[in-house]
Amino acid sequence: MKKEAYDIIIIGAGPAGYGCAVYSTRYNLKTLIIGQSIGSQLSRTPLIQNYLGFKEISGIELLKNFKEHAESYGAVVKEEDVKRVEKEGDLFKVTTTVEYFGRTILLAMGTKRKTLGIPGEKEFNNKGISYCSTCDGPFFKNKIVGVVGGSDAAATTALLMAEYATKVYVIYRKDKLRAKPYLVDKIEKNSKIELIYNTNVTEALGNKFLEKVKLDTGKELKLNGLFIEIGSVPSIEVASKLNLKFDESKSIVVNTEQETNVKGVYAAGDVTKGAKGFRQIISAAAEGAMAAKKAYSYLRGGEDTPQWS
Repeated sequence: MKKEAYDIIIIGAGPAGYGCAVYSTRYNLKTLIIGQSIGSQLSRTPLIQNYLGFKEISGIELLKNFKEHAESYGAVVKEEDVKRVEKEGDLFKVTTTVEYFGRTILLAMGTKRKTLGIPGEKEFNNKGISYCSTCDGPFFKNKIVGVVGGSDAAATTALLMAEYATKVYVIYRKDKLRAKPYLVDKIEKNSKIELIYNTNVTEALGNKFLEKVKLDTGKELKLNGLFIEIGSVPSIEVASKLNLKFDESKSIVVNTEQETNVKGVYAAGDVTKGAKGFRQIISAAAEGAMAAKKAYSYLRGGEDTPQWS
């Protein structure tokens, strides 16, 4: 019995996935997107000021616009968790709680947050320890919180939490933040934020909820909340059966047209190294569009992609 198949199944509901869907549907490819928008890196971004056409927009609102745009062209969106992707005959099988089949695949799963790996981190996850200030920030109104990290994400989290908390400690293992200068300037001018340099958090402590953390300086810091912003790693587990090529950072290796080493499989966005390491929303969307172009060409035996889209 012949299986019903999509022309392309997109794993990941972020800018790369939706960027692909907008183009694949306009190439008249039967398109399925599978992924959870809430909890993604973009959904955790409270304010975006560098996406073309929007002076200011939240990550959640931008994702909503992406989804509506793709669906308006006929893309099917399933908010499900993908367990695995594997080859089955001439098709690719994608398993959630059910099975879907596609002639081509775009891997756009993005990244997952790094953890500190300290005692108490798992125990107090969602009990004071968080990896998403956009999601959990309002729960810490008039509380004392800490932010671990020195990146743009850490700085943005600290500034957001200063709108809710009475005190925000930024704890960083080096002697200066690596966030963009304008973010550092905002932090240094905010009276609610205190910077703690050359310091690591070594343990999270409390009863039912987080109450304090131990530092490698020997001190303890009383906190109601701790937001961990120490980077991310590519989410590649679902693609483990595809025999893909990965680099030293576990990113999927692609060429300039988003092709992997497996025919019919493309990758875009933060699951790859991106446009020469330039991991941005706008470049992820462009990579998704390029993947759609190559998928169209592949499905039609290599013929040129129409340029009217």
